[in-house]
Amino acid sequence: MQILDWTELGEAARTRTLARPALLDPIGRETTVAGILRAVREDGDAALRNYTRCFDGVDIETFEVAPEAITAAERSLDASTRAAIDRAFDTIGRFHVPSGKSEYRVETAPGVVCRRVVRPLAAVGLYVPGGSAPLPSTVLMLGVPAMLAGCETRVLCTPPDADGNVAPAILYAAERCGITRIFRAGGAQAIAAMAFGTETLPRVDRIFGPGNGWVTEAKRQVAQDPEGALSDLPAGPSELLVLADEHADPLFVAADLLSQAEHGPDSQVLLVTTSVDLARRVGLELERQLAELPREAIARQSLDASRIICVPDIATALAVSNRYAPEHLILNVADPEGLLPEVRNAGSVFLGAWTPESLGDYASGTNHVLPTYGYARQLSGLSVGDFQKSFTVQSATSAGLAGLGPAVIALARAEGLEAHARAVSRRLEAGEHDREPA
Repeated sequence: MQILDWTELGEAARTRTLARPALLDPIGRETTVAGILRAVREDGDAALRNYTRCFDGVDIETFEVAPEAITAAERSLDASTRAAIDRAFDTIGRFHVPSGKSEYRVETAPGVVCRRVVRPLAAVGLYVPGGSAPLPSTVLMLGVPAMLAGCETRVLCTPPDADGNVAPAILYAAERCGITRIFRAGGAQAIAAMAFGTETLPRVDRIFGPGNGWVTEAKRQVAQDPEGALSDLPAGPSELLVLADEHADPLFVAADLLSQAEHGPDSQVLLVTTSVDLARRVGLELERQLAELPREAIARQSLDASRIICVPDIATALAVSNRYAPEHLILNVADPEGLLPEVRNAGSVFLGAWTPESLGDYASGTNHVLPTYGYARQLSGLSVGDFQKSFTVQSATSAGLAGLGPAVIALARAEGLEAHARAVSRRLEAGEHDREPA
C-alpha cells in the first residue's frame, strides 16, 4: 500500500486519494438486464429456467426447495457450524429487537390528536449471493429483521450450486429465521422473478440483499418500475477505514485491512494514522500476512487501490474519515469512545483494538448490510425498520376543529384552494348552527 502524507497533498490530490475504484460497468449491461427482466416478466418460470441453465450451468425443474430438504440440512450440518449460526442468530436478534419503527401519539392542539402507526411490509424478497462459499451470515442479516418486523411473506432466492442444490448452512440459517420459501435462483433473473412474480415465485414489495453488478442493476431497474419492487441500499464493493494512533498494534491493523481486501479485487481499505512509524510497520506486516492468505491474489489487487494516509493529528484523521464516509470504520486508538461523538459518516463503527470488523460481519449483533461507496453520508445500515412502513392517523373533536380550523382555512385560501377551505368552514358553520337555541 502506498504511504501518503496528507499535509503535502493539494485539494485535487486529496480527492484522488479518497476516490473509490471505478465500478466495472460492462458495455450493454443495462440493456442486457432490461432484456432479462422483460423475459422473466413475460415468460415466468420458463425464462427463469433458461437463464439458470445459461448462467449457472444447471437444469432446475422445481425452483422451490422442498421442506424435507430444509429439515435435512440441520442433520447434515456439522455441529460447530450449526452452533455458530445459533449464536449469531441470538446476538443479531438481541440487537435488532429495538430497531423497529416506533408508534406514538401526540395531541398537537386541544382536541386534535395525531398518531403514527406501524405495519410490516406484506411480502419481502431476500437475495443471498452465490460464489465460492455459502453465506449463512447474509441469511441471518436479512432474515432476522424481516422475522422481527413480522413480514408475512418472506421469500429467499440464492443461486444453485453445480449440482443444483443449496448449501445446508444457508438452509439451516433460513429455517432459524422462519423462512420456509427458498428458491434456487440467482442473478438478475431472480430479482426479476421476485419483483414481478412467476408461476412459482410470489411477487414481493421490496427486495433486500447484496449482489454483483448484474444484481445491483436489476434491483435499480425494478425499483424504477411502477409494477416492480423497491430495493434496499445501493451496493458497491466492500470497504474499510482504520483510524489508528501510535498505540495501535500493526499486527491487528494489517489483519483488519486484509479482512476486507480479500472480499474482492475492487474492495478498498484505508489506514489513516497519526504515526509514521505505525504506517511503515503496517506495510511490512501486510506483506508478511498476505503470504499466508488463500486469497492472496485477490487481496493484492485490492491493496493496489488502497492507501495509507499519514496525518498530523486525530482531528485531521477524523476529518479525512468523515470525508470518505466508509462502510466500516475501526477506531483503533487509545480513547475510541472519546472520538465517537465526532464521527459523522460511517456505516458501522468498531471501537478499540479488540473489536475487529469481522465481529460485525458475523455475530456482534449489528447488521452487515451497510451503505458503501460514500452513501454513508446519507443512508443507514439495515434494521427492522426497513422491513416496516408507517402511516399517520389524525382525529379531531368539533371543538378541536373549531380551534384549529381558522388556520387551515387561511392557509388553503392563501394557496387558492377554496374547496379545501370550505371542507372546514362548512363544518364550522354547521357546528355553530347546532349550538343555536331552538
